Amino acid sequence: MRLMVFIKQFRKSIIFAASLVLIENLAWIAEPTVFGRVIDAFIDKGLSHTSIEFIIPLSVWIGVFLINSGVGALRRSIEPRIYLKIFTRIAVDVTRDSLKKGLSVSRTAARADLMREYITFFQYRVPEIFEQAISIGGAIIALTIFDYRIGAACLTAVIPLSYLTTTFSRKIAKLQVTLHDTREEGYEAFSTRDLVRIENYYDRLSSTEKKIAHLGGINFGIVRFFLLGIFLVVLFISIDLDDFTTGNIYSIVAYLWTFVTSTEYLPELMESWTSLRELNQRMRDPEI
Repeated sequence: MRLMVFIKQFRKSIIFAASLVLIENLAWIAEPTVFGRVIDAFIDKGLSHTSIEFIIPLSVWIGVFLINSGVGALRRSIEPRIYLKIFTRIAVDVTRDSLKKGLSVSRTAARADLMREYITFFQYRVPEIFEQAISIGGAIIALTIFDYRIGAACLTAVIPLSYLTTTFSRKIAKLQVTLHDTREEGYEAFSTRDLVRIENYYDRLSSTEKKIAHLGGINFGIVRFFLLGIFLVVLFISIDLDDFTTGNIYSIVAYLWTFVTSTEYLPELMESWTSLRELNQRMRDPEI
């Protein structure tokens, strides 16, 4: 089953789940700004807890927090129901297509099980993509509002990091082909009841997964090195070059930390997308 066919077939459920992710994370990215105003209202102006100038920003922050928490709770309750139902339907469709192609029972069962990667991607990775896109983009926009130099520093870092992650994903893509080929042999290996062959199957599986993990680790380390430099530059601009309030400093640090932690996910997300893309090609190509 091709990826676009999957999306079209279940588009209403996927859009609904994605909309919950969008609302949850838009509320979340707004929290540092509104909470920074609460800090300024209380500390810098010395207002009491009952002052209207304090109650208004506090109420706004509580409202944003409740939206984030409420929608987040609803999403985590509904998503499993949506995607478990989708997995059952897509596994049956893949089984039907594989049997029409004349594939062996073992390869058919393996391919049906591989469809969990589709479900995993949409249930976990798509929300993460939304989260990280909103976090990175929202953090850059917010930091730019505070000081354009801070936003420029973060935006400049995204370009080489994206190139680096894309380069590593090409190498990982070749390993994903080998990994999926091996996984399709799993049921056949067990059907022989040959412990040596089963051990060899797991050895080949783990060997490929180790290579993927090694590349992912190198990519992560390089990304962290870049982010350390960005962190130092932004802190220098925020503390030494600008006259920010206490609430501003809190918001800037919160957004900077959001940018750093979200960017760290890029290698992992690219690895998941590479795996899904290879799986999509595998299901589409009648010769595979």
